[in-house]
Amino acid sequence: MESIQFKAMQISEKEKGVFERNIISRNTSDLPDGDVLIKISYSSLNYKDALSSIGNKGVTRQYPHTPGIDAAGIVTQSSASLFKTGDEVIVTGYDLGMNTAGGFGEYIRVPADWVVPCPDSLSLKESMIYGTAGFTAALSVYKLIGSGVTPEDGEILVTGATGGVGSIAVSILKSLGYEVIAATGKIHEKELLQSIGAKDIIDRSELNDSSNRPMLKSRWAGVIDTVGGNTLSTALKMTNYSGSVTCCGNVSAHEFTSSIYPFILRGISLLGIDSVQCPMDLRKVIWANLATSWKIDNINSNVTEVSLEKLNDRIDLILAGKHVGRTIINHNL
Repeated sequence: MESIQFKAMQISEKEKGVFERNIISRNTSDLPDGDVLIKISYSSLNYKDALSSIGNKGVTRQYPHTPGIDAAGIVTQSSASLFKTGDEVIVTGYDLGMNTAGGFGEYIRVPADWVVPCPDSLSLKESMIYGTAGFTAALSVYKLIGSGVTPEDGEILVTGATGGVGSIAVSILKSLGYEVIAATGKIHEKELLQSIGAKDIIDRSELNDSSNRPMLKSRWAGVIDTVGGNTLSTALKMTNYSGSVTCCGNVSAHEFTSSIYPFILRGISLLGIDSVQCPMDLRKVIWANLATSWKIDNINSNVTEVSLEKLNDRIDLILAGKHVGRTIINHNL
């Protein structure tokens, strides 16, 4: 197939430790080897993308690089029998956007076993409103339900509730009949959180216990934690007997401290959530849920849609901790 020229955001190391973002022209012949070439319609912005855009070597080892851990588009070439030209597909996780050129370009080339067929009842745009954030939120809910936590058991705490993972988790849980308490540092977004399904909103400072007590008064039947650090430590101390806590993020801190007592005296479970290497069979189940019974009614609310050229400002917002909701990149703008 003849090489195609396309636009992409490129992060370059201008000088040691100094990185810059530019929109450049690339060719599909420059993309890495893979089974499937995809013309990207939509991508989405995640915290990991923002880290890659400032040269975080824990995310991306070599520069220049094109971030974008999420992509949805149309197959233009495939050497794999599972996919044919014209198929609508989704790619999230694996190495996409980390060390493999990602969704902040108009084309990607990836292995076939990274690619998920887009469900019939989900548009490409909707799939990227979910993106890795929505997939992670749904995977967290799936694990929480699988651990036996039911709506009748009591309140579910969601931390980082105005973020991508948190806000979608709130919406899914509400649609499934759970009473959700949203924790956030953005109390001024109370009306937004109530509109997507939160029963009540608490300030994140209420989850910053420094008493050194091994347990606190129990309140939560389950927790979806998206921030880590002492927020996670405090949530563990406040979880009901036989409750479960899912853990998927570290925006607060990548370390936390806990005693053994919540686990051996209250029998709680701490469930790790990994959306990167999630097995394909489970991926398909989660995407099917998001497209059908778990599809949120207000999926297009709280979403900012930008062109590739307008993405810089949104990256700066997420790095400053001021980003709310979801940002998607429309490559057709």
